[in-house]
Amino acid sequence: MADTSPAAAALAGVDPRPGVAKPDPILRVEGVRRSFGGLTAVDVEHLEVQRGTITALIGPNGAGKTTLFNLLTGFDRPDGGSWSLDGRDLGRAAPHKVAQLGMVRTFQLTKALSRLTVLDNMLLGATGQRGERFLTALVPAAWRQQERAHTERAEALLDRFNLLDKRDDYAGELSGGQRKLLEMARALMVEPSLVMLDEPMAGVNPALVQSLLGHVTSLRDEGMSVIFVEHDMDVVMTISDWIVVLAEGRVIAEGPPEHVAEDPAVIAAYLGSDEDEDGGDASPGSDPATGGGDA
Repeated sequence: MADTSPAAAALAGVDPRPGVAKPDPILRVEGVRRSFGGLTAVDVEHLEVQRGTITALIGPNGAGKTTLFNLLTGFDRPDGGSWSLDGRDLGRAAPHKVAQLGMVRTFQLTKALSRLTVLDNMLLGATGQRGERFLTALVPAAWRQQERAHTERAEALLDRFNLLDKRDDYAGELSGGQRKLLEMARALMVEPSLVMLDEPMAGVNPALVQSLLGHVTSLRDEGMSVIFVEHDMDVVMTISDWIVVLAEGRVIAEGPPEHVAEDPAVIAAYLGSDEDEDGGDASPGSDPATGGGDA
């Protein structure tokens, strides 16, 4: 388990069971459901995410992890339910509004704009840009100082993520791992309180994995909250303060890594109830899922 921050230490006394209340939740989810035809992809009765911690969202392929991410960040609409960030209802908020309120996300497949430079991609992440409004755009004095400040912040973040020497390169020229770093850096342009990472290690060169892990833990150490979807159980067990397990759209388990790794419901979800004899290598503690996408 990761070294815990003071906020994560508050989870030590929390009962590890689905839907348990947290001492200081930043995110609350109530009755969120999403169906596609006859398939229920997400059915989360109650979920709270503790502030200032790294929370892993895991489950077999098709468990509904990415669908839940899409719902919470405004990229999809639920059939019912509500959720809030710091007490603010986000149920009808568009993705850009969700980001402005402090909850940002990355994607399984990176969304860098390949024909813009790395720096321009970063500047797109800044909010409240005066130069984007028609009237103020005609008055350079009204936005130049802000643009300089945004550029300085973007360059500082690129330096932090070891991408400053790529600032003038096209984003499409970056490697897969570098695009992951760029997307994480761009998310921080919003100065978020909650960062949601969808498979941040997928497709990343092993040489960059440790760098990405360090960046994720540094977000928590700086006071941000992190939720991430990940299939690599070594990564999950290394950096998570708390784990939430989805299966068939439902939360079937919650708890610290050592508890979840031994939870019979979690083991059954990965193995299948009739595969005890020949599926022993797929337990949560031993990398049960190595595939890509998730419904």
